[in-house]
Amino acid sequence: MTGRRSVVVALLALAAFAFAGPAFAAGSAERGAYIFQAAGCKACHTDEKGGGGLLAGGAPLITPFGTFYPPNITPDPNHGIGAWSEADFVTAVTAGVSPDGSNYYPAFPYTSYTKMAPQDAIDLWAYIQTVPAADVPDRPHELDFPFSWRFLLTFWRWLYFDPGAFVPDPGQSEAWNRGAYLVQALAHCSECHTPRGFLGGFESDKYLAGNRDGPEGERVPNITPDPETGIGDWSTVDITFMLRTGILPDGDVVGSVMSRVVRDDTSKLTDDDLKAIAAYLMAVPPVVNVIAAEPSATE
Repeated sequence: MTGRRSVVVALLALAAFAFAGPAFAAGSAERGAYIFQAAGCKACHTDEKGGGGLLAGGAPLITPFGTFYPPNITPDPNHGIGAWSEADFVTAVTAGVSPDGSNYYPAFPYTSYTKMAPQDAIDLWAYIQTVPAADVPDRPHELDFPFSWRFLLTFWRWLYFDPGAFVPDPGQSEAWNRGAYLVQALAHCSECHTPRGFLGGFESDKYLAGNRDGPEGERVPNITPDPETGIGDWSTVDITFMLRTGILPDGDVVGSVMSRVVRDDTSKLTDDDLKAIAAYLMAVPPVVNVIAAEPSATE
């Protein structure tokens, strides 16, 4: 019942947002461009290898539950989100509900974006309006049974979706809170770096501790400060340098998915934001996760 109440509260809050326009500033495309980079929209919604246009639909996202095809989110009115309103967009991003009322699969990281500040979502919407419209239809997902039954998402949300904007911790520093917001909400690091159970819910006791079955079947490392299986022997300079350049402390470079994240997203963040991310990561509880350090079945 807790999950059901939380979803109802979230939807009521979003309804209030839709009628409370004066409470928020008009969207800034310039600021939205920065939110766009921090949120990693390009990496999922652009099929670079296939020659697709910016945000015209992403490459196949292979997961243990099947293959997802990120949709066209350009302002095209037929195949993109050009017919949406600003409120439709904010609801989709922060509540995982489409304009027609259907639930999105959590491959779309609304489980993290729910923590996004409404103004950031509004600014992101303003930026997306500047992207060239692409008349490219979406590809249907290819999911395994029973995950192909979308109506089951209602029950999944009751179990695993905890909606609500990020709330700063007054007991922590400004840098820690900024880093927490970036990691938990915009950059949605947990979506890849936290393992999931057989139904796709996060294993909360292994927050950021690595995922053996990450996107495209690749292993995602432990980024908690555990010295044996995580990044406990890294310095904050090591973290910021890696996020800026993709170069690891041992001189190696990050892998394919993370390399795109660095190139398109983290390398474009301010020094202060990178330092905030590092400060937060070094402060999260260390978790030993030997499984995440072992090769996956596809390696």
